[in-house]
Amino acid sequence: MSNKLFRTLGVATVLSLAFSLTACGGNNAGNGGSTSEDSNTTAGNTDKKIQIKIYAQHFDEDTSKPFDYAVEELKKEMPRVEIVLDEAVQDGYQKLKTYAATGNMPDIYETDWPTLQTFAKSKNVELLDEYQATKDFKANLNTGNESRLIAPDGHVYAFPYTGIEFQMLFYNKDIFKEVGIEMPIKTIDQLAEAAKKLSTAGYTPLSIFAKEKWITTSFYSGLVTREETKGFGPLETKGTTTLPSPYVTAAEQMKKLEEAGLFDVNATNTNYDQASSLFYQGKAGMFVNGQWEIYSSAEKLGDKVDWMYWPAKDEATYENNKMYINGAGGPGGFAVSPSSKNVETAVKVASFIAQKYSEYKYTQLGSPIVATKVDKEMTGEVPAMMKRIAEEVLPNVKGYANAVSSVQIKNALDDNTQNMLIEGFSAKQFTDNMNRVLNKENK
Repeated sequence: MSNKLFRTLGVATVLSLAFSLTACGGNNAGNGGSTSEDSNTTAGNTDKKIQIKIYAQHFDEDTSKPFDYAVEELKKEMPRVEIVLDEAVQDGYQKLKTYAATGNMPDIYETDWPTLQTFAKSKNVELLDEYQATKDFKANLNTGNESRLIAPDGHVYAFPYTGIEFQMLFYNKDIFKEVGIEMPIKTIDQLAEAAKKLSTAGYTPLSIFAKEKWITTSFYSGLVTREETKGFGPLETKGTTTLPSPYVTAAEQMKKLEEAGLFDVNATNTNYDQASSLFYQGKAGMFVNGQWEIYSSAEKLGDKVDWMYWPAKDEATYENNKMYINGAGGPGGFAVSPSSKNVETAVKVASFIAQKYSEYKYTQLGSPIVATKVDKEMTGEVPAMMKRIAEEVLPNVKGYANAVSSVQIKNALDDNTQNMLIEGFSAKQFTDNMNRVLNKENK
């Protein structure tokens, strides 16, 4: 979820979406049928265009080109469907929430699992379980991506286009060489020392768009995964009413890095465009984002940029745990509003767009991290950083961090990890605040 909502973790990976406040005008959730016919397909109107509005990310090579390709392919498959794009913004889902509050919902929208949970409870997302398009999509799913389609409650709410995405630390090799930072960085102490060298040389050590809270949670998750390889998952264990020691350690590490000057003082007021520009312009030594950032960074910086594994408390822990990935396979992708006048068509379109999106990412962008099977060969040039993932990471992954399903715990993590970047907010305050939420949620 930047950026996407990862894009992390995913994710990352890090996604922006839109939901309807009411189910009026839609089908009975998940019945796979329509109330009569989609409004533009009644007798006598078989040649009339069906407008489908989609709220989707469309801001960089990793989002705009796959989407445009999918739309062009849709024209061949469903010529009567006319796509109207509403470009999602990188605002931590604020525009999405405004749409939900005003009832101004598109037919299809991108979303992640925390958002899906919220709107599933209020009946604002179409349940896709029994649609034929869902059954076909499920049959075409790449092995290992079941958690991207099927939610923990057993239902299907959205069609994913990526596989399990993860968060990464990117760095400018030229700047590191200039200031004398040796790679690889394996420990928190080494990263703190690197931050001091970069700051002394006049660079922003690490650029982060911390105005969006999910990215600070993703950064914290990277540290957590070195201490607890299951990531946030154990935080939802019944009876876990206080923050376990791995999470306390990770909080202390994050605060240590803040005190070492790793983050810009204005980080919590910095958006994605501002943070990425600092990195692209050679003013920041590092940048944190999902693996989808590879394409933009490679385009802007060429062979100056690479990524590193998340550091740990010591080198032994780093070596043992570096192949546990800071990313989770939570449900997400293209969802359908039950208030759409063309729900059945929207479901088919959402499934088709997701699959063609995957097809483009695989064939043209060289990404192996896609949700569905692709029967075409890669033809585009694969960035060196993506080759590293395909050849070095994916064959050796020991496991992925688990996402947190509880909206309350997720919100607490978002708020408190963002606060960790503010001078004066301590790791103890972080722990105390999380303890209150855990005590309430897990009793």
